[in-house]
Formats: sequence, C-alpha cells, structure tokens
Amino acid sequence: MSATGAARTGARGSRLFGLGRGLSRERGNFTWVYLWGAPLRAMHWVAAACVVVLIVTGFYIGRPYFMTSGEASAHFLMGRVRFIHFTAAAVLMMTGIVRVYWLFAGNRFERLPALFPLTPKNARRIARTTSEYLTFRPGKEPGLVGHGPLQQVAYTSLYLLVTVMVVTGLTMYGQSNPGGIIFRAFAWVPSLLGGLQLVRLVHHVLAWAVIVYVLIHVYFTIRSDYIERVGRVSSIITGGLFVSTDEKYDDYDIDEVPARPWPGSEYPNPTK
Repeated sequence: MSATGAARTGARGSRLFGLGRGLSRERGNFTWVYLWGAPLRAMHWVAAACVVVLIVTGFYIGRPYFMTSGEASAHFLMGRVRFIHFTAAAVLMMTGIVRVYWLFAGNRFERLPALFPLTPKNARRIARTTSEYLTFRPGKEPGLVGHGPLQQVAYTSLYLLVTVMVVTGLTMYGQSNPGGIIFRAFAWVPSLLGGLQLVRLVHHVLAWAVIVYVLIHVYFTIRSDYIERVGRVSSIITGGLFVSTDEKYDDYDIDEVPARPWPGSEYPNPTK
C-alpha cells in the first residue's frame, strides 16, 4: 500500500462509523477574551461540589446503602448524613442568590438576556448544534463567543429544575418542625402535588435528572474543547478563552480587539 493510501485509510479509521470529519488544530489569528467573572466561576465550582454531596447523601437518606450496628443514638449516622445534606443544600441556595445577583451585575455574557435565547435565529442554531452533537460531527457554535443557544436553554432548564428541587426539599425539611416557619411557608406544596409522598418522588426523580444533566454537561464541554479547540474547560478556571479574530461574532465586537497570534512555535506565521 502506498503512503498516500495508508494516510487515507488512517484518516478514515479516525472517524467513528464514517461520521464526522478529520480533526486538526485551527490556524489563524487569535485573541484572549474575558468571559466569566470571579464570582461566577467560584459559584460554579462551589455549586458543583454541593451537587456531588447532595447526590451522595440524598441517595443514602432515601435508601441507606450501608448500615451500622448498635443503637442509632450511639453513632447518629442518619442524623449526620441529613445534616450534611441540608448544609450542602443551604450553600447551593447561596450560590443561587449570587447567580441571580450576577444576572444584573455581570458582564454581557453573564447577564439575564444570556438565559433567554428564544429567537428564530437561535432556534436554527439549536437545531444545527443538536444535529452535530448527535451525529458526532465537528462543528462550531455559529457566530458566538459566549454560551450558544443550546447551552443557554440547558442552563435555564437546570436553574428551573434546581428551583423545584429546593422547594420540594424545603417542604420535606419543614416536616421535622410542624408549625414552624418553613413548614408553613411550604404547606401548599403537598396539596399541589397530591401528597407528601409525591413530593418525595418528584425530588428523587429530579435528582436523577441532575445526574443526567451533569454527565451530558461534562461530555459536551470536553467535546467542545477537543473539536473546537477554544478552551471551554479552562475558561471556567481562568475566566476567558481564545477566539479567532478572522471571524465575526454576534455577541462580541472583535474589531475592537487586536489580533494575537497562536502561542508557541508550531505555527510561526498563522494563516487561515
């Protein structure tokens, strides 16, 4: 087999069942754009840690997956797990308060309009991006530096989902003190959902929805970094990413930012 034929065979073999196309590092002029402020980044990681703790402790509360011997008063295991669960929930609600504030105090990529991408143009973008994800085809979020419309819909849905989980969680928490302020504030929830048992069921089902969301979120983020080569993963740590100055964007005026060549010596004279 010739070298050219081997190269073509290798290129075909790098694809998954013939879907997509070969991947290569993009060449051109780039500049670093600051996207996410320190409060938003801190909130993201604190909330992520809280979600992990809530899932682990929540499943234990619902159905203990290990037991201890002796009297419950001797180790108070369930009580400690519940305390950790409620503490993590309280911290998560605090991060939610920070996020709501940052919807008005943040930059253009963090404010309230970023969570409502429902326009005809963005609907087409959502369809295109969804198709690329489902068929494993490389493709860029068209014309955007910040979150794409599919990401915006996902984050908005997550905030609504977590809000319902907070309401149902506080409803169950209030049962420990009948007549207390939390009990009275959420007394309407059991009657709305058809009983306290259904409140628990909704809370449990939504916990699984959060798990599915986290798995998809991690996959999409890593996929975006691998295919688009823009640094989505590092952006939630550093606050920014590199974007091409050879393209136009709907949410960022790239003409006001000087081009910065690709760092390193791999492409000393970058061209598209």
